[in-house]
Amino acid sequence: MYTRISSRYCKKVLAFWEKKSYNICHISKKGRAQMKLIATVDNNWAIGNKGGRLVRIPTDERFFRFETMYKTVVMGRCVQEEFSAGQPPRDRNNIILTRKKDLKLNDVTVVHSFDEAMEAISQYPTDQVYVIGGASVFEQFLPYCDEAFITKIDYEYDADTFFTNLDKDPEWELADVSDEQTYYDLIYERCRYVRRKG
Repeated sequence: MYTRISSRYCKKVLAFWEKKSYNICHISKKGRAQMKLIATVDNNWAIGNKGGRLVRIPTDERFFRFETMYKTVVMGRCVQEEFSAGQPPRDRNNIILTRKKDLKLNDVTVVHSFDEAMEAISQYPTDQVYVIGGASVFEQFLPYCDEAFITKIDYEYDADTFFTNLDKDPEWELADVSDEQTYYDLIYERCRYVRRKG
């Protein structure tokens, strides 16, 4: 069940992301899809361990729900299984990339290859498509994304799955950083990266 998002929270999110620099999300190399991605990383850009997420931060999950509502999300099967009761998030166009040929879910587009996924994505505005993991899905779709919402946690977890370090990737630049936020003893900030022109 989804937590109701307060109007105050929505206004705060909009105030942060709807800055003048937000139009940078429309920058794209010729012929490149303009998808977005959402990920949570630690100090080493780790995203998971033994098939699961490193941590769940309630405000981070609320941001995900707000940002992707009524849009299209692309994910792997393991990410899909982490949602409540193993069901993909409601009120979105869900595209699941998996090698399981027998996977069947209601109101979900199941694909078995990158090409099939891109064909499914082509039915929607690409600037409203969000790639949400896991590692293999991020790796395949990162070249087709022009904007990345990254929650960075000031901690180092035991991890076996990592995301590309965008701070060291010359094709990406940091566009926005939120104020530091806390969840118990964790300190984190929400960053927005954009692909450089050219």
